[in-house]
Amino acid sequence: MRAAFLFGAGDVRVVDAPEPAILQPTDAIVRVTASCVCGSDLHPYRRATPMPEGAAMGHEFVGVVEEVGPEVADVRPGDLVIAPFAWSDGTCDFCREGLQTSCRNGGFWGSADVPGGQGERVRVPFADGTLAVVPPGADEALLPDLLTLSDVYGTGWHAAVRGGVRTGIDVTVIGDGAVGLLAVLSAKQLGAERIILMGRHAARTDLGVEFGATDVVVERGADGVDHVKELTGGDGTRVVLEAVGHLDAFEQALGVVRAGGTVSRVGVPQYREGPIGRAQFGRNVTITGGVAPVRAYIGELLPGVLAGDVHPGRVFDRVLPLEETPEAYRLMESREALKVMLRP
Repeated sequence: MRAAFLFGAGDVRVVDAPEPAILQPTDAIVRVTASCVCGSDLHPYRRATPMPEGAAMGHEFVGVVEEVGPEVADVRPGDLVIAPFAWSDGTCDFCREGLQTSCRNGGFWGSADVPGGQGERVRVPFADGTLAVVPPGADEALLPDLLTLSDVYGTGWHAAVRGGVRTGIDVTVIGDGAVGLLAVLSAKQLGAERIILMGRHAARTDLGVEFGATDVVVERGADGVDHVKELTGGDGTRVVLEAVGHLDAFEQALGVVRAGGTVSRVGVPQYREGPIGRAQFGRNVTITGGVAPVRAYIGELLPGVLAGDVHPGRVFDRVLPLEETPEAYRLMESREALKVMLRP
């Protein structure tokens, strides 16, 4: 089969890869109908050391089940399924608590025997625990929306939930990538009254306004903090959703959060240490967030997608064939594209 592998910084290739096979009785084989490039894929793309064997890429995909192991009970061949970016058994204590990303027996796509989602087929461990089945009859036009449930929509939702967004609250969202824009959508769905989006790319922030942002702040750093405080009477907002992952974005979040407020981080941190000391302690600021257990949210978010009430798939502004995956990475790295969908 064909699949995307990373061989070093800036070096993504679509190559022939081994066909996946059932290795455990709880496995399934899924034929990928759509996958995509994630902003977090760009981190290794920018700085990976040379890898002669390459590393399988991709962790967001939807597809059709082709084969299941003898112990798979809830997933059947022919089912259209959503694969979260982490696989999980669905039965351990963490899974039962809705924290599938900490599953005692789970893991993440891209290992030697669990290849990435940017390919034609994928072996899915713990199929019953991992895969979410889409009811029969889903419109093909909903495929982009369904694909967001594998990561970016659930991650934006996780940011808002962990941040305590609720009716009437004011929120700042830092970052105009796909996760930041869907954090805006999620905050709007959860009843936020004012949503300030901090981003500099007009095409993206315009979509953020359509998703529910009431204000856009294009400045960064101290100027951005001052602008948010000016909009909020000098206080900042009760909730800040940080969807970037860089230290300056975290520092900006701390600058715009109101005393007694919450900073919820879902951007994958690209730093090991950040400020969390006396200043945050004295202002009673809560720091929360983390890796989103999107499998826990699919059941809650899927009905709105199927009903056409929301269209999170609007974050996809390019569609390319799998063979053009290197171009998808280039477009996203250069910010010529917000998010690229890959089709076989």
